[in-house]
Amino acid sequence: MSLRVAVRIARREMRGGLRGFRVLLACLILGVAAIAAVGSVRGAIEAGLAREGASILGGDAEIGLTYRFATPSERAWIDAQSTARSEIAEFRSMAATADGEDRALTQVKAVDSAYPLVGAVTLTPAMPLDHALAGNGAVMERDLIERLGLRVGDSFTLGEQSFTLRAELTRVPDATGFALGPTTIVLRTALEGSGLLTSGSLFESKYRLVLPAGADLDRLKTDADEAIGEGYRWQDARNGAPGVSRFVERLGAFLALVGLAGLVVGGVGMSAALRAYMERKTATIATLKTLGAERRVIFLTYLLQIGVLALLGIAVGLMLGALAPFGLAPFAEGRLPVPLELALYPAALGEAAIYGLLVTAIFTLPALARAQGMRAAALYREESLGVSGLPSAGWLAITGVLVALLVAVACWFTGSIRLALGAAAGIGGAFAILVAAAFALRRLARGLSHLSIVRGRPILRLALGAVGGPGGETLSVMLSLGLGLSVLAAVGQTDANLRAAIQQDLPDVAPSYYVVDIQSDQIDSFTAQVTEAQGVSRLERAPMLRGVITRINDRPAEEVSDHWVVRGDRGITYSATPPDNTKVTAGTWWAADYEGPPQISFSAEEAEEMGLALGDSLTINVLGRDITGEITSFREVDFSGAGMGFVLSMSPNALAGAPHTFIATIYADEGAGAPLIRTLTREMPNITAISVRDAIARVAEILTGIAAATALGAAVTLITGAVVLIGAAAAGDGPRRYESAVLKTLGASRAQVLTTLALRAAIVGVLAGIVAILAGGLGAWAVLHFVMEAEFTFQPLAALGVVAAGLALTMLTSLGFALRALAVKPARLLRAED
Repeated sequence: MSLRVAVRIARREMRGGLRGFRVLLACLILGVAAIAAVGSVRGAIEAGLAREGASILGGDAEIGLTYRFATPSERAWIDAQSTARSEIAEFRSMAATADGEDRALTQVKAVDSAYPLVGAVTLTPAMPLDHALAGNGAVMERDLIERLGLRVGDSFTLGEQSFTLRAELTRVPDATGFALGPTTIVLRTALEGSGLLTSGSLFESKYRLVLPAGADLDRLKTDADEAIGEGYRWQDARNGAPGVSRFVERLGAFLALVGLAGLVVGGVGMSAALRAYMERKTATIATLKTLGAERRVIFLTYLLQIGVLALLGIAVGLMLGALAPFGLAPFAEGRLPVPLELALYPAALGEAAIYGLLVTAIFTLPALARAQGMRAAALYREESLGVSGLPSAGWLAITGVLVALLVAVACWFTGSIRLALGAAAGIGGAFAILVAAAFALRRLARGLSHLSIVRGRPILRLALGAVGGPGGETLSVMLSLGLGLSVLAAVGQTDANLRAAIQQDLPDVAPSYYVVDIQSDQIDSFTAQVTEAQGVSRLERAPMLRGVITRINDRPAEEVSDHWVVRGDRGITYSATPPDNTKVTAGTWWAADYEGPPQISFSAEEAEEMGLALGDSLTINVLGRDITGEITSFREVDFSGAGMGFVLSMSPNALAGAPHTFIATIYADEGAGAPLIRTLTREMPNITAISVRDAIARVAEILTGIAAATALGAAVTLITGAVVLIGAAAAGDGPRRYESAVLKTLGASRAQVLTTLALRAAIVGVLAGIVAILAGGLGAWAVLHFVMEAEFTFQPLAALGVVAAGLALTMLTSLGFALRALAVKPARLLRAED
């Protein structure tokens, strides 16, 4: 019975349209659309990776080896499992013009005649790849061609071998990872005698397989473990680009949380809009109570209205979010290294809908609970709903449960409890700070308005009185603007810190060049030339091999830890004595003439993250050989300066006889590095020099794209905050018009009234910006410290931008409605004719 009555009343009230609910709908639509768009784009990328997994990988499965090619028995096993096989070697090298004057870093892909097994290589001018690579032919990406000043038909060298450029490489199907240099493709057989694939050189061999239809990939992986042993890398078409997938998943989770922050900002607007609407319904509710309506009927009546509007707003937001991949596709397909699978993604849309429903419930149920407590006497006493009061303890408990459920859902959907809890703590902390700041501002404004110095300034006193008044807009403006600006401030401070670290801090401390693949018989000559060169301040060198940690305390490493150290092959060095500046934090270094079982010195920070302790054993596969050693010391390893650092260092006897090369870092003046590298690579063409400045530029390019994505998410939050501001200003339009009429009646000029309104907007806007700087700065510090493990430095320009944005938004919004108030004729308003 109660529900039937409530439905009839709700239906009749909603015949008047959406007046009063526009802000609520706009906030809900923006928030849900942002989350749905992020999820849909992530789904499109992940589906594209799954659809094109074989093409991206280059086959149905891939077996990767470090430093070596497969043995005859391993090749025989691979051939027996596959219907087609392709062998590829990948490494970095220096491409040089025929005269040797210009050199540039390139990622070399040495292929066989079967490449590519799946997908196609696109060349300009168009031709088959095998035709382009015949007779020491090569293809290069445009950036490298332009850097070397080459044209099709020109010759260049890799190591000690000469090649002819036959075409520009415009697309390669298996290029999805991060590379320090543009790609060059040559035949592996053409590298014989180049000196680039000698014993100990840094290269990876990859065996792509086309498998029989219906092959069991899991069983094949198990068989490969027995046939090849530990120390190899396995990938298959189910996840052709795991690094890209992991990156997309984490960035998508972060952006979804940014979108959720925007939805929370919208929740503030929903609450304010509903409060204003319910205040206008005071007489209606009181009348219904007078006619005998129960509390349950009142509550259901307005709950039904909010429910219908919420479903409408969520539906529109989901529609906009679902269309995001389709709108993005024309701009992204040529720029993304992965394909987009355009479709509707129910999981992403469901996630956004659940967020929307929970946030709507959290921010509207308290106002609805207060509405059902309206007394019938309000009809005769002209009382308000008393929205400043709190709902009953039961409704507060229900709201708390919904907040906990929202946090739990965020943890589930993002897959990162730490990230979701951190975001929840940040949003909750900012919310609490802004509420406290709003009440403090009210109290301070009331106190200042009574000072003698203010009494003689009526415009300032009126502004302070409006800010400190109990029915003003201070709280809603602080929350809507402050939360939006806090998110923007956090993103801005994080981005500014990363850019500062890349552009300013690193070049001051980082080496100028990394040099790899220095042969043992070259290291003495290399050292002499570098140390004698002018402008070189420091040289560091170390022997280096690469190996895979396969077991920890005789258990598979991936079962013990999912740390980045065990997710791929790592650089390993050895040293009889601790290198200079080495600080052993626990345990002891082995003796210089140590000849016992292998011992290991491990990076202290990474060991703590992995849960390792002194005495633990590690099994490391190097060149197909398992070496098991005991951790006997931990040491500090500083990776922040881009210098030489090894997570693993072993006693020399552990690696005795293993073929290896040396790595070196050169610290040189800006003008001295390039001529020295040119001389070294001309005399030792097998070595590869990597410019740290160029590598930093590549990282900066990637971070710029990430910053653009996060800034876009923050912009949606700020736009939502602006909508809430407009709603708050619109809700106060009536009192503002009345105030303007009274002031003009008392002799105030239009300029004075406008100044009063602008001043109160400026006071609230500046304080919201200051609080946002504090909250956003704390958020940025947390992201940099706990997630990126980088140092945080306050960036004043980014902070001033946030304050300026807050001031501009409040001024524009308030003054826009103030102009309407100024246009009202006092006589008409005061005679209640308007």
